[in-house]
Amino acid sequence: MTTPQPTHQPTQPLGPDGTPPVLADAPVLAHLVRDGFIESVHRAAVVVTAADGSVERAWGSADEPIFPRSANKPVQALAMVRAGLRLEPRLLALACSSHSGEPFHQAAAADILAGAGLTLDDLQNTPTLPIDAVEHDRWIREGLAPESVAQNCSGKHAAMLATCVVNGWDTTTYRDPAHPLQRAIAATIEDLAGEPVAATAVDGCGAPVMAISLAGLARAFGRLAAAAEGTPEREIADAMRSHPDYVGGTGRDVTALMARTPGLVAKDGAESVYAVGLADGRGVAVKVVDGTPRAKPVILAAVLRSLGVDSPAYEQLEYSPVLGHGEPVGALVAVGI
Repeated sequence: MTTPQPTHQPTQPLGPDGTPPVLADAPVLAHLVRDGFIESVHRAAVVVTAADGSVERAWGSADEPIFPRSANKPVQALAMVRAGLRLEPRLLALACSSHSGEPFHQAAAADILAGAGLTLDDLQNTPTLPIDAVEHDRWIREGLAPESVAQNCSGKHAAMLATCVVNGWDTTTYRDPAHPLQRAIAATIEDLAGEPVAATAVDGCGAPVMAISLAGLARAFGRLAAAAEGTPEREIADAMRSHPDYVGGTGRDVTALMARTPGLVAKDGAESVYAVGLADGRGVAVKVVDGTPRAKPVILAAVLRSLGVDSPAYEQLEYSPVLGHGEPVGALVAVGI
């Protein structure tokens, strides 16, 4: 098959060191404080969109493209539903997931494939060990090799393959950006984001990842969360809301946020991306500049609080203590929001 190739052409002037402005101009939105001393800082760009898709608030650039990474998955799954994929809600939630590789996640990926007459051997995502700590340790103890089904994107890849079967598309080249599946995904991302895809590259799992702006990402999630009953968008949102454990997993903040916040739809992504849609149509997108994940839930919780969204899940998202000799001596805290 043809390996997806990066197609990025810069769409904006770069800074003196080649850094895109969306990252270079981002404000400091989190401090790591140790005994009252600011030890580290995190820069981030955040966008809030209104129900009509306009930018309501922004910290940093709203319009420069980023790779949403796995935060794109619910929109990718929407493209599959629009193309005729039919899955029960728990399996559709897995198609939107970056799951932890727990046994029920692996079983659900196998169920998607079996429903399409396929097997685990048809998966082309990168083999890994499970993310879930208990399952990860078990695999190491038992000497199990990395497998595609255990990797966090196996639900998405299984659904991609099932969509190909429904449409009679080739299942061996489904990762190629020129494949009908990937063209359908690009069109759906552009539709929901309200803007063209700015760049295409290879994601960690081997499938294409498509760049849009933070405003576009927030807009897309607002549209998913506020979609009308009976629409494919609402089907995606309802699946995620009813089965948040399939979207993330045990102990995951994205799962807690959806499970404990009525009407909210959320998806995390690699390189410190987070996207949220609210039932009233507002959307939120976060990108932490340094790509490390520790600051994004803290910043997201602060933004949601500022929007008047109440959730018991904030206790988990904001829990980020700094330890000294095993005792809490500080915390990672949001600032400037």
